[in-house]
Amino acid sequence: MSTKHVKRAFKYRFYPTDAQAAELSRTFGCVRKVYNMALAARTEAWTLRQERVNYNATSAMLTAWKKTGDLAFLCDVSSVPLQQCLRHLQSAFTHFFAKRAQYPRFKSKKKSRKSAEYTTSGFRFRDGALTLAKMAEPLDIVWSRPLPEGAGPSTVTVSQDAAGRWFVSLLCEDPSVGALPATDAAVGVDAGLDHLLTLSTGEKVTNPRHERKDRARLALAQRRLAKKAKGDGANRAKARRKVARIHARIADRRRDALHKITTRLVRENQTIVIEDLTVRNMLKNGRLARAISDAAWSEFRSLLEYKADWYDREVVAVDRWFPSSKLCSTCGTLQHKMPLNIRTWTCGSCGTTHDRDVNAAKNLLAAGRAVTACGAGVRPQRSSPGGQSAMKQETLQREL
Repeated sequence: MSTKHVKRAFKYRFYPTDAQAAELSRTFGCVRKVYNMALAARTEAWTLRQERVNYNATSAMLTAWKKTGDLAFLCDVSSVPLQQCLRHLQSAFTHFFAKRAQYPRFKSKKKSRKSAEYTTSGFRFRDGALTLAKMAEPLDIVWSRPLPEGAGPSTVTVSQDAAGRWFVSLLCEDPSVGALPATDAAVGVDAGLDHLLTLSTGEKVTNPRHERKDRARLALAQRRLAKKAKGDGANRAKARRKVARIHARIADRRRDALHKITTRLVRENQTIVIEDLTVRNMLKNGRLARAISDAAWSEFRSLLEYKADWYDREVVAVDRWFPSSKLCSTCGTLQHKMPLNIRTWTCGSCGTTHDRDVNAAKNLLAAGRAVTACGAGVRPQRSSPGGQSAMKQETLQREL
């Protein structure tokens, strides 16, 4: 098995002392301040003078800001995270000018992610102990899994989520990542809400509906939060953390389930065929946005694609207008009408009885193999309102 030079992030939870928590909170605030000031300066330079300001210019601005009386507090924290946030801003503008992202936005004190990134000059990692700049003691990290042997972190990112939990992410080169033994196995995957995934093998993965299971607890916590007085009071902050903890529990369970199923699919199959869904358009449906978000189809695809890249597997996305539900996977006859309440149907040409979702997965697999063989995409069909997949409309409307 050949190995790859893959940079992999290993995330752990840690429990800071009061002094470390205060230092990190100051660092988060300074990172947000520098990022917003640099963004404002670059925006003003372009708006007023049609001038592009790069990273080197903002770095020089940071040096000047530290010498002013109002911003002298920037010298109290490590300069490494401040420089890194300027590099992140430069990357954000690069993606914007390449039309891969929207214009960078200012960081909010309450809504933006609290994080700071340290490069090798901003931390010390020795004998399994991680000590950040401006700190005398190492972080109390819960090492839930070992780091790759002989691999030290190249960058360290410290963050705090809305629930108040502290995390540290170490970016290391993982030599264990490499191409898996080649196999002839291929699978088509049909995503839905009734069943999270239906495979061309006939297997159906139950939709765990993590958000629905905690919906009553979440609604109660949100009602209690809504009754708290507006402002920065301690009671409101406590109620907000309660809501955030429930959201974090839901997200953790969802992510864990998706990691398990995507890892299994990648290990067992050489080619995985999915449908190219426009989840963003589907979320415009107010009645189903919660269920669609809970299914996390976009996260499923993202996990599947990067794991397939790690292990030299192939993920093929079939055009979203391919009529996989109406096409007989045995003889290829296209059914002109397929009422939404029909979950099993019999082909009038060959007499084969199909499960609707399994048949769709089989058709996706066949279409994906055709794409791989000849390099041609599946011909788009007539679009339906809202830019949604016809097959997904059937699944979504049945959920109503």
